[in-house]
Amino acid sequence: MSGERRVLLAAATTGYQTRVFADAARRLGFEFKLATDRCHVLEDPWADSAIAVRFESPERSSAKLDGPFDGVVALGDRPALLASHAARRLGLRFHPVEAVEACADKFLSRERFAAAGLPVPPYFRVEADTGAQDAARRAPYPCVLKPIGLSASRGVIRANDEEEFLAAFARIRRLLFAPDLARLKDPRNRHIQVEGYIPGEEYAVEGVLTGGLLQVLALFDKPDPLEGPFFEETIYVTPSRRPAAEQKAIVDATARATAALGLTDGPVHAEMRVNRDGVWMLEVAARPIGGLCAKALTFDGGAPLEEILLRHAVGEDVHGVTLDGPASGVMMIPIPRTGVYQGVRGEAEAAAVPGIHAVEITAKVGQLMLPLPEGASYLGFLFAGGATPAAVEASLRDAHAALHFDLAAALPALPPPR
Repeated sequence: MSGERRVLLAAATTGYQTRVFADAARRLGFEFKLATDRCHVLEDPWADSAIAVRFESPERSSAKLDGPFDGVVALGDRPALLASHAARRLGLRFHPVEAVEACADKFLSRERFAAAGLPVPPYFRVEADTGAQDAARRAPYPCVLKPIGLSASRGVIRANDEEEFLAAFARIRRLLFAPDLARLKDPRNRHIQVEGYIPGEEYAVEGVLTGGLLQVLALFDKPDPLEGPFFEETIYVTPSRRPAAEQKAIVDATARATAALGLTDGPVHAEMRVNRDGVWMLEVAARPIGGLCAKALTFDGGAPLEEILLRHAVGEDVHGVTLDGPASGVMMIPIPRTGVYQGVRGEAEAAAVPGIHAVEITAKVGQLMLPLPEGASYLGFLFAGGATPAAVEASLRDAHAALHFDLAAALPALPPPR
């Protein structure tokens, strides 16, 4: 590989996936530049020569990203918007700004899907600080309430009647006005979306677009029922066990959805539900699968997903890549209740389960763990491979059963001073 290729990565943190990107770039002989939202006052605190940016000001921050670059990739929804602005300014191949904005806004996504003739449930949005009573009367039951701008099922709650609707609305409103979200000053967080509940089984597609054409890298089954009241994702397994015709329908719907949003070049992570009425797109993100979950995918003898995305970003043809092994999967270990993490027992037993490749406990001792809908993290991750998707799923469930987490009761928050 040529050492002259230079790639820009926009990422929110210097976590696991950022390190994998950096390692993959070194293997490929690429020069790697990180743009992240760390404090701009400190002088290179991590000794990685990263460029300090502000994701809440993507267009202005993109002016700090001087080329030349041969490609750009992004981790996370807000970094993807920065990357799209940088790509437009520098003449790089990436998703258009307007398409990335639509992906990160659940209302705009629904509008684009409906305009393209994709099936959508009844939906409307309402301001978070007004209108709960009127919205409860308008809602189709059962329904789902969603913050417009959050991801990973955070704040998503099912309501079966007006009483549950009002309770869910108040809970989401408290989340949106909590300090960690209020400080972002994101206008999307001033609205809540109400949608008719879509029954069915849920799937995810990992892919890349090149000139608007979709290449599927993996189609995941989500074997756990996601029926509410909250929608915490747990197990992803690939390849899918669904019939070939159903898989084709999922891929075709994903391609139509990416076109409806205006996405053209770069990674996509799409989620959908399937029932007897067809494929219903939930959302499409202009980024790859998040965090450690990408570790479930390796290609062509061990190349991580991040390496494939780097090659694609600089214009290499990656259409020939194939997944390693017959089946693989990941379990995002759910948080059973609110509490302060004290430790875990059974790691060795979980790691010894046949098919388990890795046990990654990411919770830190003393860390307050919040389950959905308020939370935005997991206790850790389990990774497995096997001869069949069913074997992978069984390995993940057996390993999870071997783990026992100690969560101490959290002290109630002090009332604000008078």
